[in-house]
Parts: sequence; C-alpha cells; structure tokens
Amino acid sequence: MRKFGLIGYPLGHSFSKKYFTEKFVVELIEGCSYENYPIPDISQLPVLTAAERDLRGLNVTIPYKSAVIPYLHRIEKDAAEVGAVNVIKISRTGNIAELHGYNSDITGIMATLLPLLGTGIQNALVLGTGGASKAVCYVLDRISVGYTLVSRTRKPGCLSYPDINKEIIDNSRLIINTTPLGMYPGTETSPEIDYSLLDERHLLFDLVYNPEMTLFLKKGQERGCRTVNGMKMLIAQAERSWEIWNDDSL
Repeated sequence: MRKFGLIGYPLGHSFSKKYFTEKFVVELIEGCSYENYPIPDISQLPVLTAAERDLRGLNVTIPYKSAVIPYLHRIEKDAAEVGAVNVIKISRTGNIAELHGYNSDITGIMATLLPLLGTGIQNALVLGTGGASKAVCYVLDRISVGYTLVSRTRKPGCLSYPDINKEIIDNSRLIINTTPLGMYPGTETSPEIDYSLLDERHLLFDLVYNPEMTLFLKKGQERGCRTVNGMKMLIAQAERSWEIWNDDSL
C-alpha cells in the first residue's frame, strides 16, 4: 500500500483527502490511500515519516509551507526561490527516508490567473504574506504583473490595511486574498479593504475555496467585480502533486 497525506495544523475540512480518495476510486487506482496528519509542531515530521513506512508523499498546508524547509533533504529550484513547499516526495533506502520539496501552488495559481488576465491588469494587491502569498508573488513576477504586499501590521516591503487608499485601489486591478479570512467556519470575515472603491474593472481572486462564495468575493461582486475562488487552483495543484509523486525522474 502506497500512502499519501496532508500535514498542517489544524486541518479540519480537507479538500485533499476527499479529492484524492475520490480520484483513486474514479480512476481505478489501486493500492493507494490518502490521510490527514494534523501535527501540532513541524518538528514531529521526522517522527511521522519514520512511523509511516509506506508513506510516499505529503501535501503541506498552513502553517508549515515555509517551516518545513529545514526538514527536507532536497528542494526544487522553484520552491527554493518561492521559499515555500506544499508537496513532499518521499523516497526510501532501507530505514532511511529522503524528503524532496516542491511547490505545486505555482502550477495552480498560474492555471487560474492566465486565462483571466487582460491587458488592463498591470498591478496587483496581494493580501497576506504567508507561504501561499510567496507562490502568488512568484507567479506575478513570471507573468510581469507588479504587486504590492499587504499585511495586518506595517513592515518593510508591506503596506498595512489602513494604508490602502483610493489611488492604490485604482492602480491595482487585481486583488488576491492569500489569507484564511472568510474560510469555513469563519465565513463572516473578510480582508479589511474599502470595498466601495472597487468597480467592474477589478478582478478578485480568493485562494479560499470553502465556501465557494466568500464574503470577500461577495462584496466584490456587489461592486461589479469579476471574481474567482480557489477551486481551480486546488485541483491544478493536486494533479501536479500526483505527477510529482509518480515521476521517477524527480
């Protein structure tokens, strides 16, 4: 039995477990299972990989996408440049497990954004500074869209939410929420921007997928914005994870 799974804390509702369990059934993939591994501290990762001898791959979610890096034996160039890992491939020689890190969020973000971007979008606001934010910024660099980071607290290279004025909103036609605000069960929360400054020229991308219509997206739609949630990204990154785990050349 080849085992795969998800590490993070807390995990709660897991897209990955449901997605891969259904994938194994629908695609008649035998001898595979996918489980959640809610570890309260990333230092427990070596314990997990030693105990689960059949474990061949992991997805990584909040809050460990950056914290996991010191526990890896090798890291893919893109993931190293982003500074965040959301896929681990595990290879074993006897009792020794080697962990190789990758970032499939890049694939998911690119698959979501490229079909939506028009010539009018030259700058973006990226809400949040965690591991997902780093992948978003990496993609924006690759597709030549400028961006401004926004954090709850003002720090070098970042605005805080009270700093966001009409001029900044007008110059940022793409606004991306990389925070967990609005995610179930906290569905009544949203990033603290002035939604009255938005209009039909704006595109709002929320990496949250549960619920499908977050308060962030709902407020945008009420102002005429185009909106997209995180589901397409999740599916694309999940399929890239599966490719990584099954590619003997990686």
